[in-house]
Amino acid sequence: MAEISTISRDISRPDGNSMPPGKAGRKAARWATRLVSPVAIILIWQIASMTGFLSPRTLASPGEILGAAGRLITSGELVTGLVVSFLRVLLGFSIAFVVGVALALAAGLSRFGESAIDPPLQMLKAMPFLGLLPLFILWFGIGEAPKVGLVAFGSVFPIYLTLHGGIRGIDRKLVEAGRTVGLGTSGIIYHIIIPGALPSLLVGVRYGLSVAWLSLVVGEQINASSGIGYIITYARDFLQTDVIVVCLMVYALMGLLTDGLVRLIEAYALRWRPEAIA
Repeated sequence: MAEISTISRDISRPDGNSMPPGKAGRKAARWATRLVSPVAIILIWQIASMTGFLSPRTLASPGEILGAAGRLITSGELVTGLVVSFLRVLLGFSIAFVVGVALALAAGLSRFGESAIDPPLQMLKAMPFLGLLPLFILWFGIGEAPKVGLVAFGSVFPIYLTLHGGIRGIDRKLVEAGRTVGLGTSGIIYHIIIPGALPSLLVGVRYGLSVAWLSLVVGEQINASSGIGYIITYARDFLQTDVIVVCLMVYALMGLLTDGLVRLIEAYALRWRPEAIA
């Protein structure tokens, strides 16, 4: 009887491993509610295309877009382009992550570092980085370097800004407590600074990934021979709006998937934080 009582308490309590039925129902209802408007938009879109109100030269119908997606997947063109684009984002964002974290640590942990690093980065952040593409082409040519460089340049600022703000926002009493218990500089960074700034860093990573895909959309329009952007350029020349929309949806889907991956990492790394919304 004691074991049965214990199991029933674990199931009913909010912080147990099993989700209460009421909470599960509310989450399912929220997801269903969020699907109403996208489904309605797609239905209106399809009806407008079938009635001739929306010309195929202006925008293909959802049915034609699904057909184009099937053809691109069957031929392997979409999968190949997706792999190439993903590798460009992965390389560019990896560079941005390393550089952004290093700069944020240098500026956040030292007043001299902040005076030397933060002003020029704030100036560069204010510039329209997509407008730097002509300079990137002049500096690095028309190969892979300007595409990867544009992704890295655009992604580094969200990572730097959020992590720098997170480091500066850590309570100094925690640092003093760490020194009281005998932690050195490296110990304070590892045990206090990094855990305290981790939520801000993960927000910057999510924002940086969205900027990375946005940068790639522009970068792949310039002399690309592969990737999703190359498919868009080819389709634009032949007025294939269905193919263009498929590629744009792939960009959006990849952005959502990478954001979801970071959210999973965030949920695991910050599992000690209570949920703000039940």
